[in-house]
Amino acid sequence: MKLIADIIDWLKNYSENNNNLCFVVGVSGGIDSALVSTLYALTSIETHVVSLPINQKSSQLDRARKHSNWLLGKFSNVQFHEIELSDSFEKIKNNLYDYHSDLGCANTKSRLRMLTLYHLSTFYKGLVVGTGNKIEDFGVGFFTKYGDGGVDISPIADLTKTEVRELSKELGIINEIIEAKPTDGLWDDDRTDEEQIGASYEELEWAMEFSNQYEPDSHQKQILKIYNKLNKSNKHKMVSVPVFKKL
Repeated sequence: MKLIADIIDWLKNYSENNNNLCFVVGVSGGIDSALVSTLYALTSIETHVVSLPINQKSSQLDRARKHSNWLLGKFSNVQFHEIELSDSFEKIKNNLYDYHSDLGCANTKSRLRMLTLYHLSTFYKGLVVGTGNKIEDFGVGFFTKYGDGGVDISPIADLTKTEVRELSKELGIINEIIEAKPTDGLWDDDRTDEEQIGASYEELEWAMEFSNQYEPDSHQKQILKIYNKLNKSNKHKMVSVPVFKKL
């Protein structure tokens, strides 16, 4: 598939133009990180695949391990690391006991993973890789600011979830991962992305790219309402940090 080849060429060129840096990518057991880590493996450039469990559901961790072992069996340039962060997270949460926030705890998990990936990137002289897709990164802002949004390079941020699934099938990624319901893995109840957002990725793709092509029906109007609300409220994540300019 030409799109796969184009992404791989882009990744190679970026590395070559940045002192031949290697890549560090976190894998969650989800399809986005599975696709991204596979694309990097295909570059033949040193790639560090990292699982960062924090009180993780066993199903998510099992998928991350299965995918990583699949990569290790196919690509000699891949190294796998599993770093357990549950104790570190619990210490942070306990130290902030008087300021408890469920959302704050969820975001802290994401930011703790980001800190760890950047520590590894410094150690291995690499780039931290983003795994967000187009809907998450530029549609509804479904990511943690300075958490999974804190990256050096984003190879699939212009791909919809539908395209992510298509490329994953093309590359032979484990079917269990392709069929798993998308989740950010940050909540104790294992809520899915759709449950948090209120709409599926396919519906959000329509709202982002095709909603102006015809008059929406009542259900589609509700999807547009969800999309527009999230796009507006999360705009601060998707634009550059405001900077005061001197007159």
